[in-house]
Amino acid sequence: MNRIDWVIVRRLLGSIGLTMLIMFGLVLLVESLSTSRFAALSRLGGPGVAVLAIAASAARWLLDTLPLTVLVGAIAGLLNLQTTREMTVIKSSGASVWRLMRAPIATAILLGLAISLGAHALVVTVNRGLTVEGGEVSAGTFWLEERSADQHYILEAGYVHPGGEALGNVSVFMLEAPRERIEAESAELVGGEWVMPAATRFVAGQVQEPVTDFRLPTSTSRGDMQTKISSVKDMTIYELAGALAARLNDPRLRAETATQFIRLLGLPASLCGSLVIAFAFTAGYRRTNKYGGTVLYGIVLGFVVYVVTEMAGRAGDAGVIQPVIAVLGPALVAIVAGATVLLNREDGRT
Repeated sequence: MNRIDWVIVRRLLGSIGLTMLIMFGLVLLVESLSTSRFAALSRLGGPGVAVLAIAASAARWLLDTLPLTVLVGAIAGLLNLQTTREMTVIKSSGASVWRLMRAPIATAILLGLAISLGAHALVVTVNRGLTVEGGEVSAGTFWLEERSADQHYILEAGYVHPGGEALGNVSVFMLEAPRERIEAESAELVGGEWVMPAATRFVAGQVQEPVTDFRLPTSTSRGDMQTKISSVKDMTIYELAGALAARLNDPRLRAETATQFIRLLGLPASLCGSLVIAFAFTAGYRRTNKYGGTVLYGIVLGFVVYVVTEMAGRAGDAGVIQPVIAVLGPALVAIVAGATVLLNREDGRT
């Protein structure tokens, strides 16, 4: 990068950083309004843990809206360059807007990868470890319904191993005749079966019967269990990759996991789309410094792209749209829309 690239990248990073700081402060203020959560965390780990939990939750919100925040910050940075006439001087040296975009886009790709592979994993890990429900940290009761050609049952477990391969305090309710209930201290997922070393069978009108090595067929894989016991959005990119590699049998879970995984990998493309839109609406020359309408159009277009991205993501989670199309489609649309505006304004200049 030459000196001009450094000036543009530094100015854009400063504006984007300031915008993110303001957004973080606003979300932090909103999160701090949950006094019951703050009080519960303060009882468990002290005020420091409570403040850390609020900060981690605010950071999570910031990461979820990062493309829109980058768009607003980039527009502010480019307007600053326009107001001081630095952009006019830079373009008068013979550099086209396409040349000026190269360094910021390369920086956005690198930062997007760093956030997807590092910052997101850190924030999710901290936020997940500080999750509080009902004033205390609790895994809650796990329910699983299975239906096959000859069996239909509901499994309840009071405890789930963090890896998802073992359950504790298990109760199985068989829904096909004859109705019966099986209780066991533990169950382990082995080769498509829940294996219970020692269990007790309860049937109406009969004496309870102890059973050893009781096996219950299941279509749930280890990957399914890892996804079921935690929200997909509370998983790091590495955990998502592990869940996909562990074979997900549930179509809904597979679609939701794949969409979130591709969303994290496609973050650099989303940031590039935001930058292209920002350049398209604010990098052109004007005699006056009146950019109110232009900025409004750019922000509205960015907001529309953000809404479309969220809707496509929901469709990808539900399996209605292929995850790759649901995630990368809106980013590609943003890039094409911004490039089209630039081509019209620059009159084909390259």
